[in-house]
Amino acid sequence: MAKNWVRPSKLVKKLVRYPYREYFLDKPGSAPGTLSIKADAPPVKIVLIDYNDIQATRVPIPTPEDCLPYLDTESVSWIDVQGLGSEDIWQRLGKVFNLHPLTLEDLVNVPQRPKVEDYEDQLVIISRMVVLQEDTDSFLSEQVSFVLGEHYLLMVQEEPEYDCFGAVRERIRANKGTIRKQGADHLLYELLDAIIDGFFPVLEAYGERIEDLENEVVENPTRQTLDKIHQIRRELLILRRAIWPQRDSINMLIRDGGNLLSDEVQINLRDCYDHSIQVLDMVETYRELASSLMDVYLSSVSNKMNEVMKTLTVISTIFIPLTFIVGIYGMNFNTEKSPWNMPELNWYWGYPLTMAFMLAVALGLIFFFWRRGWFKRF
Repeated sequence: MAKNWVRPSKLVKKLVRYPYREYFLDKPGSAPGTLSIKADAPPVKIVLIDYNDIQATRVPIPTPEDCLPYLDTESVSWIDVQGLGSEDIWQRLGKVFNLHPLTLEDLVNVPQRPKVEDYEDQLVIISRMVVLQEDTDSFLSEQVSFVLGEHYLLMVQEEPEYDCFGAVRERIRANKGTIRKQGADHLLYELLDAIIDGFFPVLEAYGERIEDLENEVVENPTRQTLDKIHQIRRELLILRRAIWPQRDSINMLIRDGGNLLSDEVQINLRDCYDHSIQVLDMVETYRELASSLMDVYLSSVSNKMNEVMKTLTVISTIFIPLTFIVGIYGMNFNTEKSPWNMPELNWYWGYPLTMAFMLAVALGLIFFFWRRGWFKRF
């Protein structure tokens, strides 16, 4: 697993304490456009899907220069670049697609803040995708970048293994819907919509985790419960940082998408924008619930401590008069010196009567506390 993927359970503490450190990967003083590729980045793999309303083909591209014949055709060319592991290939891709050095830097030096940049003949969109790990309680986060041209869409993924675009690929393959009758801008909309929709399964999983935590906090709060609450709050912060600028970038596409986006696509992006607002509302709601769980945890711990103190108080209150009686009869004064020196020591039934009296005092106190309702929660 490449380190670019964010696994919140391990990396979130650093990301929350230093929320902007991850964005400054270049060394101080580096020239603009410098590519900083991590040593463990996966190798570059290029897959091209070329389609029109009649046919669709999916072919692997061995070299960046092999993309050139597809860029000037009337069909839509979806160039999916997976992995960031070769600076040479990226320099060649920059020449093939005539990418500005700063654009190439944004595509390769991950992670970047989601944003939109208009270069007249190209539209660059940086977005953030999250994928739920079904076998765990966490998610994986990946930067996905798009470069939209007139008849092509260049997509760049950090990881070749995970994405949420399977349904889009299937619609193209099976010619479902109207995607093969539309242009590259419609493909961009479909992919952005898939990215936003990918947040919902993640948030649904977090809703279930918060619900389980509510029961745990009320019934049996422990130190591990506190750690779970902190972890959820930190992970939700990562989701918030992913969706908040993404919502703004989609809004920018709606208001000023340039000449590469048709009016119909800009209208369709409104639905994508609505979904992003819904995601943001859910994230904010879950963050508030997680914060309230902290208050409930502290109240539960305090109530639990109060119950313990109440139990100890009852026990102590019962034994205080018994200890007093035992202390008096433990003084052992000599009755031969004075008749006032505890004559009960010479009684035949003195010991049984004392024990019976102590038992009666204890039972009387228990009955008194029971009538006061002190034993209802024991």
